[in-house]
Amino acid sequence: MAAPDTLAGWLAHWERVHARPIDLGLERVAAIAERMRLSRPAPTCITVGGTNGKGSTVAMLDAILRATGRVVGTYTSPHLLSYNERVRIDGECVDDAELIAAFRRVEAAREATTLTYFEAGTLAAFAVFEAREVDVAVLEVGMGGRLDAVNVVDADAAIVTTIDLDHQEFLGPDRNAIGREKAGIFRSGRPAISGDRAPPQSLLAHASAIGADLQRAGVDFGVHDAPGGWTWWHRDGASIDLPRPSLPGAFQFDNAAAAIAALHALRHTLPVSPSAIAAGLASARCPGRLQRVGETPEVVVDVAHNPQAARELALWLAAQPARRTVAVFAALGDKDYAGIVAPLRGAIDAWFVAGLRDDSPRGLDAASTAARMAALGIAATASDGVAQALAAAREVAGPAGRVLAFGSFHTVAGAMRACGLDRA
Repeated sequence: MAAPDTLAGWLAHWERVHARPIDLGLERVAAIAERMRLSRPAPTCITVGGTNGKGSTVAMLDAILRATGRVVGTYTSPHLLSYNERVRIDGECVDDAELIAAFRRVEAAREATTLTYFEAGTLAAFAVFEAREVDVAVLEVGMGGRLDAVNVVDADAAIVTTIDLDHQEFLGPDRNAIGREKAGIFRSGRPAISGDRAPPQSLLAHASAIGADLQRAGVDFGVHDAPGGWTWWHRDGASIDLPRPSLPGAFQFDNAAAAIAALHALRHTLPVSPSAIAAGLASARCPGRLQRVGETPEVVVDVAHNPQAARELALWLAAQPARRTVAVFAALGDKDYAGIVAPLRGAIDAWFVAGLRDDSPRGLDAASTAARMAALGIAATASDGVAQALAAAREVAGPAGRVLAFGSFHTVAGAMRACGLDRA
């Protein structure tokens, strides 16, 4: 087969190469990374794992480090509106030509070894960062940790943001099992930051067993309220007075605290000033997280697709001025609908659901989504697509109301496009 000459062609190619779309393990990726000499995509590497908060933490680290003048590469997933969002340098998406060149390198190196879509994309991101000679690579781990493709990198510091129930079919049935998988990104003798204030015992045990420099939120570092902002503190006596993060939601203070803890741990090799931290927190952007994308009525999108994220979303809604709130919701078929819906029942005045069957093999049609909602005691109006559901929800919300489009990344992307956004 001739090599593709477009990015879309390469992405389609990687969807076909491996027998399973998700196949956790490092053997294939490590072998090809070794052939490509890509074990260190940058002089300094930071990995960010966890159930929720990964994207926001990456965004804060990126903005802070760029405020120091360093060249920063970020790798995140999944994307919202274009694949290029996954690989950014200095905040800008890399172009198709760079990604195509990187995919060609991966294809040439893999020989008879097959790779999943995510594994190929991970190696391509590393190749781009190497070619562009970035100073720091901030790498978001996928859904796992120990066996995730990103974990082929021996990072200088690793952050696990939160641990909760999601992807249990791959990571295990409870927080303890999931915590063990997430803790797999920690390294012996290196900073291991736990942003979860109550991490499962498995994470603590693994960090201890390998001799990682574990630093825990609320124990070794944390947050204090301060007039006009907040104070970050560390057990060693360091403290920094800071403005509120630009990213909305009370949980962002914990994400910011974990990001700063990682930078503090690396201060001797990667010095960052308090002014750069303040500037980065004020400028960080993370599309799809409590993002306002429309007005009259206000339209807010959020990628809350598991119970923990839904609980945080409910807290954010409770803190906003009272108004009629209409939901546009759709999650993939393997998600915990009951756990997602339960925290939000009292905050939503009307529900509209959309079908995602055309967006993902795991997507449901609108009728099936509505049936799941009905089984939970919620009457939801079904629309074939997100755009149609959003239009109907806007009518019901009225000019002074609010529409909340949340759930899958596909749901948020559909709402963003319906509001006229063509880039995230």
